[in-house]
Amino acid sequence: MKPGKQKGVAAVELALIIGPMLIAFFGITEIGRALYQYNALVKSARAAVRYLAQQDLANLDGDERSEVYNKTVALAVCADLTCTSSPPLAPGLNAAQVSLCDYVNCVLSHKGVLTGQGTVDLVSVTIGGSGVQAFQFKSVVPGILPDFSFAAIKVTMASRYF
Repeated sequence: MKPGKQKGVAAVELALIIGPMLIAFFGITEIGRALYQYNALVKSARAAVRYLAQQDLANLDGDERSEVYNKTVALAVCADLTCTSSPPLAPGLNAAQVSLCDYVNCVLSHKGVLTGQGTVDLVSVTIGGSGVQAFQFKSVVPGILPDFSFAAIKVTMASRYF
């Protein structure tokens, strides 16, 4: 073949491959964003349950216990005990999506969980859940990766005071 007949082949090949390459690039980027947000939520739930496990809730009055609960929720949402100067760790995360469970006050009582060696009191922090509490990942490119909800992130730890 003559060299003149090959002109424009690279442009045609680029035009054919650029679409799938962009889709793959944006898809990988969005999956990375989703994993980053999920990891941030897991770490904040761990920090919050660690803080809650260090509190002697049984010996606190109602106001002091409420303050501990508020600080725990703020730690889960903003990674800050006050949550006044920090934005939420993930876009759309709010205090309504965080639920706490401890040995003093919980719908599902963790008081006296049998361990085989006796009992232990547990505390847990849950971020997300189902329905309105679910944490929604908002995709920047919903045509490639649609919006979806994370499963509930629940972290449970033995209380220091048992």
